[in-house]
Amino acid sequence: MRKIILFSFLLVSHHVFAQQELSPRLTYPGLFEKVQLSGIYPDSKSFADAIPKQQTAVIMDAYSSQKNLKDFDLKQFVNQYFSLPESHTTLCQSDIKAGIEKHLDTLWQVLKRNPDTVSLYTTSLLPLPKPYIVPGGRFREIYYWDSYFTMLGLQRAGKTQVIKDMVDNFAYLIKKYGFIPNGNRSYYLTRSQPPFFSLMVQLLVNSNKKVKLSDYKDVLELEYNFWMKGIEKLDKGRALGHVVKLTDGSILNRYYDAGDWPREESFKEDFEASKKTKQAPDVFLRNVRSAAESGWDFSSRWFADGNSYSQIITTDLLPVDLNTLMYNLEIVIALANQQSGNVKKANLFTLKAKNRKAAILKYFWNKDLNFFTDYNWKNQSFSKQETLAALFPLYFKIATPVQAKFVSLKVKAKFLKSGGLATTLKTTGEQWDAPNAWAPLQWVSIMGLDNYGYKKFANTITQRWVNQNISVFKQTGKLMEKYNVVNFNSKGGGGEYPLQDGFGWTNGVLLKLLNKLPQQ
Repeated sequence: MRKIILFSFLLVSHHVFAQQELSPRLTYPGLFEKVQLSGIYPDSKSFADAIPKQQTAVIMDAYSSQKNLKDFDLKQFVNQYFSLPESHTTLCQSDIKAGIEKHLDTLWQVLKRNPDTVSLYTTSLLPLPKPYIVPGGRFREIYYWDSYFTMLGLQRAGKTQVIKDMVDNFAYLIKKYGFIPNGNRSYYLTRSQPPFFSLMVQLLVNSNKKVKLSDYKDVLELEYNFWMKGIEKLDKGRALGHVVKLTDGSILNRYYDAGDWPREESFKEDFEASKKTKQAPDVFLRNVRSAAESGWDFSSRWFADGNSYSQIITTDLLPVDLNTLMYNLEIVIALANQQSGNVKKANLFTLKAKNRKAAILKYFWNKDLNFFTDYNWKNQSFSKQETLAALFPLYFKIATPVQAKFVSLKVKAKFLKSGGLATTLKTTGEQWDAPNAWAPLQWVSIMGLDNYGYKKFANTITQRWVNQNISVFKQTGKLMEKYNVVNFNSKGGGGEYPLQDGFGWTNGVLLKLLNKLPQQ
C-alpha cells in the first residue's frame, strides 16, 4: 500500500510545484520512472542528463506503443532514443612528472565549457550565455557553491575574465529564475545551494577594478528575496519556505527544497530510502532534498539521532553556515546600496545584518559544547553534532575572541588529522562525515582561524591538506572531489556515487593554498 501511495504521489506531484522548464521526470512521464527504477544505469544521473535523439512526442509515442510488447527491451529502447552524457575528465591524461601546478593549469581547459547553445531536442541542461568551469566527473554542469572555491584558483591563475563570465552566468540565472539553482539543470529548479554569490561578487570586485558592488546590486537583492520569501506574513515560532521567525522575533534561515519527491538525479536511491523510514514519504523526501540544497549531502549533521539517514530532519534545523552566508549577503547589499547612493536601503540592510549577527551569537553558540552548532527551531534546542560548519562564524568575523579560542582548541583536539580537517566526528558511511574532508571546509577553517590570529595552526592545516592532495596526485595523477584525511593512503569514499576526479573546488583551493604556505 505504501508503494502505491508513493507512486500515485509521484504522478501528481508536478501539479504542486510548477517549474518554468519541464524536468526529465515531467518530460517523459512513466518512461523516466521506469528507467530510473530499473537500475539499467548504475548512476541515476546518467539518464537525467541524457540527450534525446528525437522530439519528445516521437519518443513518448514509441514508448507507449512498445512498452507492453512481450519482447520489449527497455535498455535497447533507451539506447535507440537517447545518447548518454560523457565525462570529459576521463579523457584527460595527467603528466605527473610535470608537477601539480602544470596539472592545475591544464585542468582549467579540461573543465571549461563554452557558452551553451539550445539543443535541437529538449535536454535537462539550462543553457548559459557565457563560458564556465564545471567540477568534473559526473558533474557536467555549473554548480553554485562549488564555483566560488573554483574562482579562488581562477583568481590566483589570473583568469579574471572567466570569473566575471561565471558571475554573469549566475546573475543571468537569478534574473531568469529568481534564484541560483543547485546547478544549471531543469531538475535542480526546486532548490538552490549555500548562497555564495555575494562572495563571488566581492572576489570579482577585488580582482577587477572596473567592477563595482553596485553593478550587481539588483541581482543580489533578488537572491536575498528568494531566501527571505514569506517573511512578511510569518508569525513568531513558525517557518515558511527558507525563512523561520523564532519566538523572540529573530529571523533566521533554513534549507528548504520546494519539491517533495525523489531527486531525479538520485531517483532510485531516494525511492528505496523512502520505504525505510517512519517519516511520511513527502516529509522524508523534502528533508533529503533540502540536505542536497545544503551541499552536505549527506551527513550525520542532519540526522535526529546523529547516525541514521532514515531520521533526517534537515528542515527542522537552522544551519550556522547558511546564516553566516546570509549575514554576508546583507552586508554586501548594504555596501552596494551605499555605492549607488541609496542611503535608506543601505541603513536598512546594515540593521538586518546587525540583527542577524545577534541572532547567530544567540542561537548557534552552544555553551555546553563551547562550539558553534546548528539549532533545532522546532524543539528549541542546540544540535549535538559537532562539525566544521562551526568555523563559518570565524570566517565572517562574527565570533567573539573567546568563542574563536574555544573553537580553535576543539578543532585542534578533535578534527585535525594527518591529511587535514575531518568534516565531522562521526563515521557513518556518509560522504560528509569522517574520515572524509573537503576543500571548501579546509579553506573556510584556515581563513577563519587566520582571522583570529591562529596563523600557526592554520598553516599546519594548510600544509597537511596540500601534502594530502599532492600525495594522491602522485599516486593517481588526479585531484579528487574529497579525501580521506585519516588514512593518508586511502581515497575518500561513501555517498551515492563513486569518487569523482577533476575537481573544480579542490583545484581552486589547492592553488590558493600552495601560494599561502610560508616560504621555506
